[in-house]
Amino acid sequence: MGAPIWEYGDTSGHVPGAELVGFKAEASDGHIGKIDKHSEDVGRSYIVVDTGPWIFGRRVLLPAGLVSRIDVENETVHLSATKAEIKASPDLESGKYAEEDLPFMHLIEQYYANRHM
Repeated sequence: MGAPIWEYGDTSGHVPGAELVGFKAEASDGHIGKIDKHSEDVGRSYIVVDTGPWIFGRRVLLPAGLVSRIDVENETVHLSATKAEIKASPDLESGKYAEEDLPFMHLIEQYYANRHM
């Protein structure tokens, strides 16, 4: 753990301590839901997005490194992943994994670190 994928980028506009819960989440190709939770743990920062009806109410965990820009004025977090990439991501709600489960975090890291754009 501790890979750059788990850290907010220098140009993302992230301010430590900022509350992102309730912000809209926008993939690179459109709206995907609202932020339900976020973590600023050193070396393991992430957001959890509730996708609502878009993918059957699924919640997805996204590493902070996918946050390309935070628009505080419009309460929107822009991501550097497509809807299809997010939809195909490992399932947080399967009952097999939990947010703080180390094997799940490794699975997420591998999924996003090895994507072909």
